[in-house]
Amino acid sequence: MTVSRRSFVRSLGVGGAGALALPTWLSARGHEAGTHLDDALAAARWQGASPIKLDSNENPNGPAPAAMRAVQQAFRRASLYPARGEQAVRDAIAQAQGLQPDQVMVGSGSGEVLRLAVQAFCTPTRHLVAARPTFETPARYAGVLGLPVREVPVDKSLALDLDGMLAQVRGAGLVFLCNPNNPTGHVHGAKAVTAFIEAALRADPEVVVLVDEAYHEFVTDPAYATSVPLIARHSRVVVSRTFSKIYGLAGMRLGYAMGAPATLARMERLRLENGVGSLTQVAGLAALGDTALVQREREGNRAALEFTARWFTDAGYAVVPSQTNFVLVNIRRDATAFKDSCAAEGVLVGRVFPPLTQHTRISIGTMDEMRRAVAILGRVLS
Repeated sequence: MTVSRRSFVRSLGVGGAGALALPTWLSARGHEAGTHLDDALAAARWQGASPIKLDSNENPNGPAPAAMRAVQQAFRRASLYPARGEQAVRDAIAQAQGLQPDQVMVGSGSGEVLRLAVQAFCTPTRHLVAARPTFETPARYAGVLGLPVREVPVDKSLALDLDGMLAQVRGAGLVFLCNPNNPTGHVHGAKAVTAFIEAALRADPEVVVLVDEAYHEFVTDPAYATSVPLIARHSRVVVSRTFSKIYGLAGMRLGYAMGAPATLARMERLRLENGVGSLTQVAGLAALGDTALVQREREGNRAALEFTARWFTDAGYAVVPSQTNFVLVNIRRDATAFKDSCAAEGVLVGRVFPPLTQHTRISIGTMDEMRRAVAILGRVLS
């Protein structure tokens, strides 16, 4: 049977004049790395309360309240094209990070930033170096462009193998270092990251190292520190961040890169003009101004994460120590089948990250969501 967009919306219980009023679970929480239609269909088939959505590392509390108020007030400007260059957003990010505006580039989510880096710095003779598994966008986009990729498996503890990655640097165009890493949640301390970056830059005079700090605000490990200060010393270091996680703006798509002006210019020239919408800019500015938000979200996430990790550990399952808003659990069974079984019971868990086909990634929801979720996950595991 052919499923049209309209019939799909009807299957969710929405139709007629209410066709734009998507269910709360779908409208409030976006999708990491694309739309997961299979998950949506599974949820639509499930005959119960709204599914508990723990599959895309989103903020379960919704957008920053200041961002929502700002968007409501500015919505009448949605009929106008966004300001070219997003200067106000760049200025605000630069001020927050102690940088100059020309050391900041914004994009449509950090996904666009990562794609631009691959396109700007990799060539048919200059490969991409990345971990496996890690966030897939750089390697996937390199594959689309027909560019070579050298993936280095994580080590036995599921931490990034920095020595193994360093061995692949010579002749590379771009090194992608996700810290903390997605999907493992592991974080490397500042000393190890700095030593790796400086060794990589010595190994090849043309390579660019991009440190993805999408989960920076969640980290509590005292050994960790941002790589932003390295920008002042090394023109070939780029640091990316996103508003999708702690600020709850995944659906509005706002990310940014920080680096030397000349390095960012190589990415900027490939970027879609006016790619960041005017309401997204307003939301980002308001979220940055909410100085209490980060601490509040970090504390709530950490409490729910520790509760979830402790539940799995007590149940006899190995959990990778996480400095993010998700946990990776060795469930000792096929993760795809587990994912499908969980969806049938009303809990959406993360996609599978080869080669870790017996691990499942579970995003952290509210404490109430996690209490309800582990009861269901326990039934599925048993």
